[in-house]
Order: sequence, then C-alpha cells, then structure tokens
Amino acid sequence: MPTYDADAVLTELKEEAVLPHPVKLRDLLLRAKLAPDTAVELNREFQGYLSHFGEAQKIAAGILEKLTRAGSKAS
Repeated sequence: MPTYDADAVLTELKEEAVLPHPVKLRDLLLRAKLAPDTAVELNREFQGYLSHFGEAQKIAAGILEKLTRAGSKAS
C-alpha cells in the first residue's frame, strides 16, 4: 500500500536515493491542504519534475539497453 505521508517519502528519498514516482508525488499534492498560491507554485514545480523524470527514464533506458547489448557480446 503506498504511503501518502510526505515526510516518509522524503525519508525514502534521502535514505535510498529513490525518486518518488510522479503519480505518487501528484497524489501527495492533491491530498495536501494548500493555499491557492502555494498550490499553483507547487504544480509548476511538479510539471518540471514530471518532465525531468521522464527524461531521466529515457536516459536510464538507453544506458541499460547499451549495457545489455555489451553484456551479450561479452558472453
């Protein structure tokens, strides 16, 4: 069961260096009781996070594909 506690997610990030999935982060934002101006600012930051998260996934996939091909050539 996913946690919707921002402190717990922040602890996971610091301890495991694992970025929260954008869906989880979005759910945290939606459940938070924020002032309108804060909600708008965090939504803007989230849009940047979403973009960078997707880009990081593409980069990681490219690296893993190259490693896979290099590993199959070495065996």
